[in-house]
Formats: sequence, structure tokens, C-alpha cells
Amino acid sequence: MSDFGSIFVLALAAMFTPTLLAAVTVMMLLPNPKRLMLGYLLGALLTSITAGLLIVFSLHGSESVSTAKHTLGPVEDIVIGLVALLVAFVLGTGRDAPLQQRRQRKREAKEAEGPKESWPERMLGRGSPRVTFAVGVVLTFPGVSYLTALDRMARLDASSTELVLMVVAFCLVQQLLLEVPLLGYTLAPEKTQDRVTRFRAWLGHNGRRMGIRFAAVIGVLLIVRGLITAFF
Repeated sequence: MSDFGSIFVLALAAMFTPTLLAAVTVMMLLPNPKRLMLGYLLGALLTSITAGLLIVFSLHGSESVSTAKHTLGPVEDIVIGLVALLVAFVLGTGRDAPLQQRRQRKREAKEAEGPKESWPERMLGRGSPRVTFAVGVVLTFPGVSYLTALDRMARLDASSTELVLMVVAFCLVQQLLLEVPLLGYTLAPEKTQDRVTRFRAWLGHNGRRMGIRFAAVIGVLLIVRGLITAFF
């Protein structure tokens, strides 16, 4: 595979990060998902493009990117993967039942006191793109796939303009989970809103089962990726 092809594959891999998947799912469940996702996207692009340009130019020709890729990246992947598998095990065996009962009692007590904001609503700003912009800035940092791609970009015999374009293109591909729904809202707003509504209803009926499968798959993939990166 050519360097450009491998960079594109890494961009696709970077798209499926647990943080981005979780953020997109939460924003789809809240009011005004279009504004929320736009704010998050702008914040994420600001962080990823800025960090990417700084790394690819400042560390050009050095071993810093490769060192970071082979130390922090695998450990992070393996730890998060183990946590995800633990979550899948707890949910799948029903060991979270006592916790669910306590939460239900607390929820009923809070409802008696009056409506209050949930954690996702507080964190993502209840439709405020300014808050989701800040969340996107904070939560979007170069992961192992991005660092690997930047390392390969820095080794290419490319001009400064070409490097800038490659970094921007990588970041755009990395955020496709946000860009595709936003494009849908722009080109077919009614159809997209209908699909979002159906997704909310479907998730309400199948959320637990899908959560178990999602956590298990993500856990296995992250552990495998961490082991491959560490030893190969």
C-alpha cells in the first residue's frame, strides 16, 4: 500500500474513536442536534488541525512522533479496551442491577423535587454550540492513528502546502461521523430529522443490548490495535 493509501486508512481508523462515537450518540439524543454537532465539529477541527500542523512541521525529521506512537498510544488503547470489556461484562451479566435500582430511586426523588438537567445536557450545553465547541476542543487530541499518519506525512518528500492539505484532509475524514449528519441536515433536513427521531426511538428500545455489543467490539479492537502497535 502506498503512503497516501495508508494515511487514508489511518484517517478512517481515527474516525471510530470511543470519544467521538459517544459524543455523536449523545448529541443525537438531545434537542437541536444540528447546532450541537456543528459546534463540536468546529472545536474538534480547530484542535486536530492545529495540533497536526504543529507536529508535522515542528517534529519533521525527528523521532518524537514515533516514540510517542509506540509508548503512550498502545497503553492508552489497551487500558480503554479493558475498561470497555469490563463494561460489556457488567451489563451482559446484569451485575449493574443494584446500581440501576439506586439510580431509579434517586431519579424518582429528583423528579419529585422538580426537573433538573442530566449530565449530558449540562456537558453539551442543551443546544448551545458554544459549549459543544469547547467540548470538541477539549476532547479532540491526536490519537495513535493520527500520530502514525503524521509520522508518515513528515517522512514524505512533500512541500509545505502539500503537508497542510494532507493534515486538513486527514482531519476532515476523521470527523465524518459529524460531517455526514450535518450534510444531511443541509441537503435534506426533514428526512434527516425523521431518521434522527427514529434513531432515538430505536435506541430507547435496544440501547442496552447495543451498548453491550458496542462495548465488547470496541474493547477487543482497541486491545488488538494496542498490542499490534506495541509489538509491531
